[in-house]
Amino acid sequence: MLIEIKDRLDKPQVYELIEMSVFPDPDRIVQVLQEYREDPSLEIRGYYEDDALIGIIGSRLDDEGALEIRHIAVAPDERGKGYGRGMILELLAAKDPREIVAETDDEAVNFYRSIGFTIESLGEKYPGVERYRCAYDTALE
Repeated sequence: MLIEIKDRLDKPQVYELIEMSVFPDPDRIVQVLQEYREDPSLEIRGYYEDDALIGIIGSRLDDEGALEIRHIAVAPDERGKGYGRGMILELLAAKDPREIVAETDDEAVNFYRSIGFTIESLGEKYPGVERYRCAYDTALE
């Protein structure tokens, strides 16, 4: 079940999953957690199974109906079981966006490609790190 977890941002499991979805810099992780606490337009939800946190997904829905996935992570032992796709599908059903967009790197681009997102290279936004814009037009469903 996917539930809002802004009230659980201080939990170690949430910190660990955020850490997996951002550049591994402790200051950046603290900054991301603070953004979720302070910005009412940002949502962060956790996927729970039997009271265990399996994954997180952070997002923002803009005024034009685009849902931006800002962070997504699944616990390493649970990867490859469809939880990431499931979280996106639950968010899609809850928010009914015009499109879903995400920016990612080489490590996660194939995840988005495998579930039907179109991929566009943004080039090297950071030295040696290619970034990608991933988009899914919900009107094509």
